[in-house]
Order: sequence, then C-alpha cells, then structure tokens
Amino acid sequence: MDEIQTRLTEISEKCVQSYEAWRKGMSDEALRETLQENIHELRKVASRLEIEIAMSERDRMASKPIPIPPHRSARRGKGHVSEDNNETLSPSDRQDSSAPVTEVKKITRRPRKPKAANGDD
Repeated sequence: MDEIQTRLTEISEKCVQSYEAWRKGMSDEALRETLQENIHELRKVASRLEIEIAMSERDRMASKPIPIPPHRSARRGKGHVSEDNNETLSPSDRQDSSAPVTEVKKITRRPRKPKAANGDD
C-alpha cells in the first residue's frame, strides 16, 4: 500500500472509533477533542489525495495542446499571424469563420496650431 492509502485507512478507523466513543459520552471534553483531532487528520489526508489527483490531471493534460478560446479567435482580423506556425491567416482559415470581420480605422487628429510667442491667440 502506498502512503496515502495507509494514512487514509488508519485515520478513518481512528475517526470512527473516536466518533463512537464521543456518541456514548457526549459531555466528555477529552472525547470531543480527540474526535476533532481525528477529523482534522482525515481532512489533511483528503487534501493530500486531492493534490495527488490534481497533479495526475496536470501531467495528463500537459501532453494536449491548449485550444484557442472562442472569444480570442473571434477577435482575429484580416492578415492575423498565427502563433502556432507564423503563417498569415485569411478569414476563411480561421477557426471561427462565422464571426463578423470588422476593420479598425485609425483616427488621426489635425495638428494643433502653435501658440503665439507674444501671448496673442
């Protein structure tokens, strides 16, 4: 048996025993504290198990490429350069070809008139 399984088995047995003892003598402070300590240890083992599950998921997911989220792929404009292969993508090559294509126009301002040196405007 591995460490987590051993700890889980031992702590759950202790927790059940301390729960039964506490149920018989609910007014005993020492029994209540023992039960709380065993519950805390059970939580620690459960947390360790959750960490192990998350780590195994992370390792399994590391081999899969992460897809581009739809909200990001919809923002691509004409002539966007793909991060994957540095090719220019046309609107028909995009993942979400149903998204409307909008072009952003650059707004230019007229230059300001220079202020007069003598304070006359």
